[in-house]
Amino acid sequence: MYDVNKIREDFPILTRKVYGKPLVYLDNGATTQKPHCVVDAMVDEYYNVNANVHRGVHFLSQKATDLHEASRETVRRFLNARSTNEILFTRGTTESINLLAFSFGEAFVKEGDELVVSEMEHHSDIVPWQMLCERKGAVLRVIPMTDEGLLRLDAFADLLNERTRIVCCTHVSNVLGTVNPVKDIIRLAHGHGVPVLIDGAQSTPHFSVDVQDLDCDFFAFSGHKVYGPTGVGVLYGKEEWLDRLPPYQGGGEMIKNVSFKKTTYNELPYKFEAGTPDYIATHALAKALDYVSSIGMANIYEHEQDLTRYALARMREVEGMRIFGPEEQHDAVISFLVGNIHHLDMGTLLDRLGIAVRTGHHCAEPLMHRLGIEGTVRASFGLYNTREEVDILVAGIQRVAQMFL
Repeated sequence: MYDVNKIREDFPILTRKVYGKPLVYLDNGATTQKPHCVVDAMVDEYYNVNANVHRGVHFLSQKATDLHEASRETVRRFLNARSTNEILFTRGTTESINLLAFSFGEAFVKEGDELVVSEMEHHSDIVPWQMLCERKGAVLRVIPMTDEGLLRLDAFADLLNERTRIVCCTHVSNVLGTVNPVKDIIRLAHGHGVPVLIDGAQSTPHFSVDVQDLDCDFFAFSGHKVYGPTGVGVLYGKEEWLDRLPPYQGGGEMIKNVSFKKTTYNELPYKFEAGTPDYIATHALAKALDYVSSIGMANIYEHEQDLTRYALARMREVEGMRIFGPEEQHDAVISFLVGNIHHLDMGTLLDRLGIAVRTGHHCAEPLMHRLGIEGTVRASFGLYNTREEVDILVAGIQRVAQMFL
C-alpha cells in the first residue's frame, strides 16, 4: 500500500503555512523537498566524519572517503551502470552537460560537424552545444515536434548523416511532460555510429532508469530533483567513451603525475573530478536514492501517474483552460494557461493562496516560441503530493479566473 500521508511525515516543510494557508508545494520539477534522512545524513557527517576525501591517511579522511565512494556505488546501482568508473560526480545536470560538451567537443568535433538536439530541450541542453558550435564551427540541428508535443522520429532519422557527432535529448520534457521514446532515438543514432546523451533531470525522480537497458552512451541527472541536496549531480558515461575524452578541468585529484614538462591524468572516474568534491552532498544524495528505492520507483510512478491523470481531468473542468503536452506519454508535470490571464498573474495569486507553482518559460524559450506563447504556469508533482492538493489547486485556479472576468 502506498501511504502518502505516512510519506509526508518525512518532509517537515510540508506542514508549514504560507500567508496563513497550508503549503501546497507543486514546484517539484524545479526542486523537490528533502526527507529527514537526507538532512540528518548531512548534519551527522559534518559533525562526526568531516574531513577531505582521498589521499588522507588519518581516520576521519578514510571514513569520509569510504562514505563518498559508497555513494558512487549507490548511484551505480540506482542507474544499473556496469561500473563505478562510469559514475562521475558533478554539481548537477547543467555541469554534467557542460562537461560532456567541452570534453567531447575537444576530442571529436571539428568544423562542419553536426550536433543534434530536440525542440523541447532545456537551455542546459542547448546552450553548451551552441557554445561548442561557436568554438568549433559546427552546426546545431534540431529534432522537430508535433503540435501535440511529440518528437517526430521520421524527421530525426533524416537528420542523421556522416557528419553527425552526437545526439542529445531530454528523457522527459520539463514543460510538456512528454516522455520521449529515447530507446528508439538511441537505436536510430547507434545505427549511424552516433553516441547519445540523455538528460534525465526530469525522469530520474519519477520512474526507474536502467542505462544498460536504454543503451545510452551518457546520462545526466541532478540530486536536488530526486529529493537530495542541491549542488550535486551525476554524469554517467560508458567507460569506453570516458576513456577517450580529455579532462574538463585541471587541478587536484584528476592527476596521476605533474611536472612542469607534462601532466598525466588519473584513472576513471577521478580524471573528471578536479578539486575537493562535495562529499557531504554525495553521501546525502545516496541517502535520497536509498529513500526513493525503499518506497519503490514503480510505486512512485504509479502514484504520480494516478495523480497526473486526476489533475488533468480536474483542470479540464476550468473554463478557458489550455493544457500543453500530449494526451498520452505524459509524466508528472502539467503546464497550462487560463483564458487571457498572464502566467505571472496566475502564479502570483496562487502563491497568496499557499500554492507553489512555477511560471515563465521554464528555461525552454525555443519551445515557447514553437508553441507561440511567452510562458506557462507549471504544476509538477512529487511522491508526497495528494489528490486533495490537486483539488486545492483547481479551486485556486477557479478563484483567480473569477477575478479576471
